[in-house]
Amino acid sequence: MAEIKAAEPPARPAPISVSPSAARRVKRIIEAEGKDDLKLRVSVSGGGCSGFQYNFALDDKSEPDDVAIEKDGITVVVDGMSLMYVLGSELDFVEDLTGSYFRVTNPNATASCGCGTSFAI
Repeated sequence: MAEIKAAEPPARPAPISVSPSAARRVKRIIEAEGKDDLKLRVSVSGGGCSGFQYNFALDDKSEPDDVAIEKDGITVVVDGMSLMYVLGSELDFVEDLTGSYFRVTNPNATASCGCGTSFAI
């Protein structure tokens, strides 16, 4: 008699994606700090010229409501409250004529400021 196996559910996409460029930059920053246990924390707070702003910080702690995204040997964490504002976003690192910076491409944002650090929903 043939054995029937249940199909595995499809893998859920990460709540936010991290571009290879962002992963490389985070890795270089962590290496410069000399601590292997650091993660990049992405959070959202009120403020900025469009209503909300993105915050980026290195962190060696995890909170119970954190969601961790691993990419190319680094970890990005987002707290549960911020996650609802950045769900489906991509974290990228850009180097162009205006400088180098982390950029969040956020499908939930209805408006953003010219520099890209604040947004509205």
